[in-house]
Amino acid sequence: MTKIDQRLLVFFLIPHLTAGGAERVIVTLLKYYDRNKFRLTLVVIDSIEAFYLDEIPKDIELIDLRTRRVRSAILKLVRIIWKRRPDVVVSTVGHLNLALSIAKPLLPKKTRCVARETSVVSVHLRGQENAKVWTWAYRTFYSRFDHIICQSVEMYEDLAANFAIPLKKLTVINNPVDIDHIKQLAGHGAKTSLDCDLDFSNNAIIHLVAVGRLVRQKGFDLLIEAIALSGLKQLRVTILGEGPLRKTLEQFARMKGVEHQVRFIGIQKNPYHFMARADAFVLCSRYEGCPNVVLEALACGTHVIATPAPGGLEEIERSTGGVRLTAAVSAASLSTELVRFTSNRPKIAQINLDQFRVDKIVKEYERILIGDTPRSGFP
Repeated sequence: MTKIDQRLLVFFLIPHLTAGGAERVIVTLLKYYDRNKFRLTLVVIDSIEAFYLDEIPKDIELIDLRTRRVRSAILKLVRIIWKRRPDVVVSTVGHLNLALSIAKPLLPKKTRCVARETSVVSVHLRGQENAKVWTWAYRTFYSRFDHIICQSVEMYEDLAANFAIPLKKLTVINNPVDIDHIKQLAGHGAKTSLDCDLDFSNNAIIHLVAVGRLVRQKGFDLLIEAIALSGLKQLRVTILGEGPLRKTLEQFARMKGVEHQVRFIGIQKNPYHFMARADAFVLCSRYEGCPNVVLEALACGTHVIATPAPGGLEEIERSTGGVRLTAAVSAASLSTELVRFTSNRPKIAQINLDQFRVDKIVKEYERILIGDTPRSGFP
């Protein structure tokens, strides 16, 4: 007689596996879910340029829908959910979440749908084309989710106040950081020609590292302008990442006369190797969710200088003790903080990352997956 598998079947949905914070979080969590409780399947809308493919645990089933756009993948997704009948479907990244919430009436009634929100939605929608339509869609469909995981209190409050999501459907769970894994990678790698070119061993230079997709949200133009405003010739910033604004940002650095102080080195498989060697990590975003890259820099033992971008940064600053927030999200405020940091390079304070440890965070996710959600909305 065949034994029936009593574990919950969970589908995790993500648009792609390119180098990004949401992708990093999903792959990290997949390594730690309790295999005695859950059967795990990762569904990717399109795995082209799959940066994290080799980090997915071997026991995870991977389904590639091979569709370039989310809206074109919905019918495929609905069909495969009906065929496989997962107990829970977990979606991440706003546009995929929204698409799933619209399609939810087409899914089996017993399938629970959970969204992992990645931004402060009202801030993210500002200035977007058809912002009013998007806002209407969120208000109309998002409450269809059985539960929504928010990375920060600000995200939680935004969904409740501006999109009428019932509090009982919202839970704050911060992003996880795999401290031991990051520390191991931070120490890996012999000195390379790239290291020599960046000259991390020169103590006369203040080495800054920034990481992220080269898009307006991440505010790299603010960082470039801040370096120009500071007048500090000893500053060098190494920017890891790619995106549509790379040429524009390179031109902006030339226009500001700091092109020799700003290095774009593209996506790096091991960003922690660079973070650990920097004097400070800089987050210059205009808005964020709960920026995992800040937690990763802190895990490397590196100072963080950050703009007070809407999202979870103030929570991280209060909890960890390793973040210096600028007065405003502006080049001038960032420049002021860079000058202050340079004039007195402080020793790194005692950093407390207990609140964000992956073994703690994954248990909070597991509670949501089994339907054990706190009444208050907070873990």
